[in-house]
Amino acid sequence: MTALKLAVVGHTNTGKTSLLRTLTRDVNFGEVSARPSATRHVEGARLFAGDEAVVELYDTPGLEDALSLLDAIEALLAPGERLDGPARIARFLASPQAHSRFEQEAKVLRQVLASDAGLVVIDVRDPVLAKYRDELSILADCGKPLLPVLNFVHTPDNHAEAWREALARLGLHSVISFDTVAPEIDGEQRLFAKLAVLLDRFAPALQRLMLARQNEADARLHTATQLVAALLIDVAAYRVSVPNADESALQTPIEQLREKIRQHEAACVHELLKLYRFRTDDVTLSGLPMLNGRWDEDLFSPEALNQMGIRLGQGLVAGAVAGISIDLIVGGLTLGAATVAGALAGGLWQLGNTYGERILGKLRGYRSLTVDDNILRLLALRQLVLVHALQQRGHAAMQPLEPTAQLDSQTAKRWREGALPDELKKARSHAEWSAMSPAFSATETRDEAIKRLAKLFS
Repeated sequence: MTALKLAVVGHTNTGKTSLLRTLTRDVNFGEVSARPSATRHVEGARLFAGDEAVVELYDTPGLEDALSLLDAIEALLAPGERLDGPARIARFLASPQAHSRFEQEAKVLRQVLASDAGLVVIDVRDPVLAKYRDELSILADCGKPLLPVLNFVHTPDNHAEAWREALARLGLHSVISFDTVAPEIDGEQRLFAKLAVLLDRFAPALQRLMLARQNEADARLHTATQLVAALLIDVAAYRVSVPNADESALQTPIEQLREKIRQHEAACVHELLKLYRFRTDDVTLSGLPMLNGRWDEDLFSPEALNQMGIRLGQGLVAGAVAGISIDLIVGGLTLGAATVAGALAGGLWQLGNTYGERILGKLRGYRSLTVDDNILRLLALRQLVLVHALQQRGHAAMQPLEPTAQLDSQTAKRWREGALPDELKKARSHAEWSAMSPAFSATETRDEAIKRLAKLFS
């Protein structure tokens, strides 16, 4: 069966090219611009279900002067002559004006006639004006099914309901809301379902396309959660051993550890952007917040934790070395961060009282630096926010990505308030699980831990 041919039409600057960018997930398709008439020629793209081209989309120039165009079409009729819509359009296209003054409009009408249906993109930020009604009347004369697509429906004070009423008066009762900048996760599925009802002979092919697109979305989400889980395992397992010097000597290795984790997080972010087919230059992650590849609110700042709703603890971790836990390694025995905190706060006599003079005498060994549990929670939440935002971002969006920092899902609540997953606790004891470590080993046990951890994000 031949592919469904769809002409994407509408007034200039309503988001026609943006719709194609979002449906094709191609940030390079056409030209998206705030200036009028950015599209001057018809451009095509295909949507596939496997190897089958199911839909052919044709981006067209914007209609600009519908009133004059309608007058020109009617002027070609002889007194008392009656022609149906397609015949009127055909006569206009054969006239000299279709190759001169109305050359751009003629390109649009020819493409509609050559297509099976038209997607009429409407900017609902604009009120319903007479010129828009004339455009719809001219498009209807082509005799092809039309599906109005209401764009920018998430904009406050839009005119979506007025447009629905106006479309109904013109006999266009099948309408869909689809914001090309911030489409709903099921937006394209609803669009294809509408087309399947409107064009029933293409329904089986559209069903195959819907299934293929859903499988692609599921696969992207699966890969995204694997990337996030691997990041968390890497960070939880990573540790640095440093000589047990005075506190001032710890500041350099602590900052080096922080920077390595920041870079690892940034690498994960870039992989997620590539997975969802966004370029780093296309998305300014100011709302995450990230600036020039770095989180605007530093991963190790108390404010970053507060933004994600993570409560700060008291003492060593929340204060002097925020985000870093320090263990003492004594003859192969690890004394935990809580022990160190007590020792620093109350005097080394606490350690001597607990472990005896023999161990106390070896405290000039090494310290092990690891990331704090709260930082792992923050890492998980930040990636959860990013993935959620990328799923709802159109590929024509020109403004910086501004995801909501506070997610209300059960998954987010579990990461904020629940116990740290067992997989991360286990990773603490396996330094070789960290891809940041020179001793990294990609074991089957590590892979299984990543798979189990990834399920907590679905």
